[in-house]
Amino acid sequence: MDTTKKYNKIITFLSIVIPIVVASLFKVKLDIELPVFLPPIYATINAITAIVLVTAIWAIKNKNRKLHELLIKVAMSLTLLFLILYILYHATSNDTHFGGDGAIKSIYFFILISHIILSIAVVPIVLFAFARALQNDFIRHKKIAKYAFVLWLYVAVTGVIVYLMIKPYYAL
Repeated sequence: MDTTKKYNKIITFLSIVIPIVVASLFKVKLDIELPVFLPPIYATINAITAIVLVTAIWAIKNKNRKLHELLIKVAMSLTLLFLILYILYHATSNDTHFGGDGAIKSIYFFILISHIILSIAVVPIVLFAFARALQNDFIRHKKIAKYAFVLWLYVAVTGVIVYLMIKPYYAL
């Protein structure tokens, strides 16, 4: 099997399994108390991811491929850390509901729903872009990466916005 087909199968598998596993883990409730309150931590990880992504684009535009590659790997690691902490929080805590009314509630749910949908959609796009770079197929990498960047940045930034909007409603 050639490398492209192998990557495609792995990416397809991960793109299906990750959302299913995350959704199913919402039904799991662990009876443990975490030593820290995770939402501000994973919101900070989202903010750092956004900064790293913008810096990675700056690096590649300045022809610094090594720095770009390093920063993308950092952003992917941060995203994985976010996902682990997000799952851990939701497996150990009760849901928090947004308490705002009127237009702000509509805005919150628009941002939240678009954030969730795009966080699922961005997984294969980022992985395909990364796989093409690993294969030194930079023409196809660039075609995918321009969409991956915009979506990934949107997900990272809206993650912070969602946290800031729901922050007053957390029961501490």
